[in-house]
Amino acid sequence: MLKNSPKRPAARRPFASWRRLLGLGALLLTVVLLIGYGRYRRQVNRYVRRAYATFTVGHLTGREKTPLLTGYSVHGIDVSSYQGRIDWPVVASHRVRFAFIKATEGITLRDSRFSANWRAARKAGVYRGAYHYFQPNYDGAQQANLFVRTVPRAPGDLPPVLDVEAPQFHDVAVMRRNVATWLRLVERHYGVRPILYSNYSFYKRYLAGHFDQYPLWLAHYEVESPQLARERWIIWQHSDEAHVPGIRGAVDFNVYQGSFESLLALRIPAPDQPATTAK
Repeated sequence: MLKNSPKRPAARRPFASWRRLLGLGALLLTVVLLIGYGRYRRQVNRYVRRAYATFTVGHLTGREKTPLLTGYSVHGIDVSSYQGRIDWPVVASHRVRFAFIKATEGITLRDSRFSANWRAARKAGVYRGAYHYFQPNYDGAQQANLFVRTVPRAPGDLPPVLDVEAPQFHDVAVMRRNVATWLRLVERHYGVRPILYSNYSFYKRYLAGHFDQYPLWLAHYEVESPQLARERWIIWQHSDEAHVPGIRGAVDFNVYQGSFESLLALRIPAPDQPATTAK
């Protein structure tokens, strides 16, 4: 009778250790992603919303509506040719009191829809102002000349705006001198102090302390309120992905800090009237 052969130890499964390593790696990756999301939640959510908006833009009707920001009574938008054709009477019917309209950029570019938006906004009863997108490597005087040749001087319009946020420049001191030149020449032409627009990070890094005599329009997103003292800014662009009926697609949403009457006091005066300085 044959004796039973001694039992051999069970062979180790070749992928068991790899599965454990992969499991630990997946767990570690999950922890890292959760920590990163907790730290950069607002930015991640913003990118997801923008990706979703890009994917669904073809299905928008122009009737979508973002709720107005609570705590403010004066709301406005800023637009360019990017928004396409705007139904200004519909926009005006949804408590949009003011609009800043892109007129020019650099030393040669005129926004293709400026004239149409400029006329239609006023006809619809929306108080209008024009803005210039500043290109920091071009001469400030040439940029100012393009703006004043494009935007009529009309009493009752809101002050002109200089949009300073393009980060590609060679020398910050030269950039500031060109900004100062534009502001000085445009103020002389329109008889009212221009508004300076910038986003929070750019303003803090390059502009703060250099143009404090000019009213500030601050872009600062994903915050409950701008991280600057309230007396420093007059307009807050709190979203660049809002929806207003009458515009098909996203648009920038703004609030004016003061009353509607104080906004009107900023307008370009008649030739024989003194300008009002924003406080």
